[in-house]
Amino acid sequence: MEFLLTVNNLSGGYHKQAVIRDISLRVEEGDFLGIIGPNGSGKTTLLRLMSRVLLPQEGNIRLCEKDINSLDLKEFCQKVAFVAGDTLINFSFTVLEIVLMGRIPHLKRLQLEKKEDVLIAENALKMTGTLELKDKLIDELSSGERQRVIIARALTQEPVLLFLDEPTSHLDIGHQIQILDLLKRLNRERNLTIVMVLHDLNLAGAYCNRILLLDRGGIFKEGLPDEVLTYQNIETVYKTVVLVNKDPVSLRPHVILVTEKK
Repeated sequence: MEFLLTVNNLSGGYHKQAVIRDISLRVEEGDFLGIIGPNGSGKTTLLRLMSRVLLPQEGNIRLCEKDINSLDLKEFCQKVAFVAGDTLINFSFTVLEIVLMGRIPHLKRLQLEKKEDVLIAENALKMTGTLELKDKLIDELSSGERQRVIIARALTQEPVLLFLDEPTSHLDIGHQIQILDLLKRLNRERNLTIVMVLHDLNLAGAYCNRILLLDRGGIFKEGLPDEVLTYQNIETVYKTVVLVNKDPVSLRPHVILVTEKK
């Protein structure tokens, strides 16, 4: 079976120090994979390796059977987009200008955007519910609006694979659900493959069809939300006591932290 993304015996990190070690992983087209784990477990490092921000120390990563580090960067960016939890933009570009930056991998050097590129960008703005913001400056937006615009920029790349690193980390609960509902809709309706790092176990359980639980740089457990989000797994990895029940609406696992009695 051909997988969209394969990670083979991967080790990597920073300054020759390995943060993750000997990880192997398969991502099918149409997957919505959540990566969870305690602080320092290697979640962001794994995402940076899979998105070519870091080079592997050992092993390899293959996209459509090709080593990602052998691909031309432009070709890679036509297929893969990355959304960080914090995206720093130091200039007062308009929303449309920001989103049009997603067309850069599809343009020749110094080529200006054509009408077709603007239509693709505007369609991405429609999908994220931000078309009415297109003439506003990016620094005039709320956190939720800004994050939806950054996702629109990623969609303007027309990727087959979208990586996200804690896209809801600084958002209130309403904006969190808004962003994750959008991603789930794109996953279902457009078959967009999504790999996302999340801290919130309940959001991971509610939205992801598969979950990867990391611990100390390795895979502790991988599988369906019901298989990964058990109280035994969570207590072992996170070193805390929890209860895991079924959510009455989604029937997905719901994690409850057990606090110390006073």
